[in-house]
Amino acid sequence: MDQCLTQDYNIGKNLKKLRKRANLTQAEVAARLQVMGFSVSREIYAQMEMGRHHIRIRILIGLKEIYKATYEELLEIDEEETGKIE
Repeated sequence: MDQCLTQDYNIGKNLKKLRKRANLTQAEVAARLQVMGFSVSREIYAQMEMGRHHIRIRILIGLKEIYKATYEELLEIDEEETGKIE
């Protein structure tokens, strides 16, 4: 059974920021994920950035590798958007 992260807060901004930092397009990220064995189109990846698509944990691990990012960078919470989390 595959596990998904249901976005109770939107990490899409983080994904977009990391993608831009890596100087990649959405299509290039989707292509890299496909090489890693994931069925992710550019459209699906765009939905992830918009917070409209559940992200499988395995894909999150792949994105971490592609972006050479930490989990903290991927999952960083925007406190202004979600309110202060205790």
